[in-house]
Amino acid sequence: MSRSYEVKLRLLDDESPFLLHFSVDRITPEEIMEKRNTNSDFILLRLFKHTGPHLFLFMVVLTMAMASFMGNAIMLLLIYWDPWLHTPMYFLLSQLSLMDVMLVATIVPKMAADYLTGKKSISPAGCGLQIFFYLTVGGGECFLLAAMSSDRYVAVYHPLRYPVLMSWQLCLRMTLGSWFLGAADGLMQAAATLSLPFCSTCEINHFFCEAPMLVHLACADTSVFKNVMYICCVLMLLVPFSLILNSYSFILFAVLQMHSREARKKTFATCSSHLAVVGLFYGASIFIYMRPKSYRSASHDKVMSAF
Repeated sequence: MSRSYEVKLRLLDDESPFLLHFSVDRITPEEIMEKRNTNSDFILLRLFKHTGPHLFLFMVVLTMAMASFMGNAIMLLLIYWDPWLHTPMYFLLSQLSLMDVMLVATIVPKMAADYLTGKKSISPAGCGLQIFFYLTVGGGECFLLAAMSSDRYVAVYHPLRYPVLMSWQLCLRMTLGSWFLGAADGLMQAAATLSLPFCSTCEINHFFCEAPMLVHLACADTSVFKNVMYICCVLMLLVPFSLILNSYSFILFAVLQMHSREARKKTFATCSSHLAVVGLFYGASIFIYMRPKSYRSASHDKVMSAF
């Protein structure tokens, strides 16, 4: 809606005025709120482009994500239904499967929908939820893997005392502690990140919302927050990882002392899958979050996050 105005101007030493017409657009409050809400959304720059090779890679990643989701969901149902699997080891495994299901559900549907529909925007609320659930599940998985390594240590090093040392009460405490530490880290980083003032161009060079990417977009001095966030990442990664290495060093020492070849095979079969998960999870996480800034690349981070 516009309104015309007529203004008379008189030049110096000139008796004849001239008219100047101009119009001013009047914007309604609804249009102001609509414009503000549109500009407040974040823009995700995706992982894949709409080309033949990228479409093939997208289908591969989507297929692997769906297989992971279905496999972990079936694992949860089997452990819940089979009474013989109601042991501390399988209970911890069920929590690991639950975290993996939540991780896939937090990132993959939004990524797939954006790629198929061409939409790139995500609201601040949706971005905050992604940060919270991603860090809750990721941080919780760090400590849960450490708890699982402690369970394997007790089973191998103290097999006769396993029912006493690895009681259900201790197992529940370790599980709840893992979820709590992950949720505390996710809530703190999501709230602190979204409270920062952002520039007009809020383009996130990632396929999901991640706290370090949003910090780079802030129009304020974030050096203190970056240092605190880096320290949190180091503690969340290195403390559980050191516990895992300590547990498996004792397991390796116990295996070397075994005289039975069958006992060694059984121990390696029990621990090999957990070691594979630890290597994949911590390898990718340490590569993303603990590299020096001079060696960091957004494209490498996106690929490793998908991996």
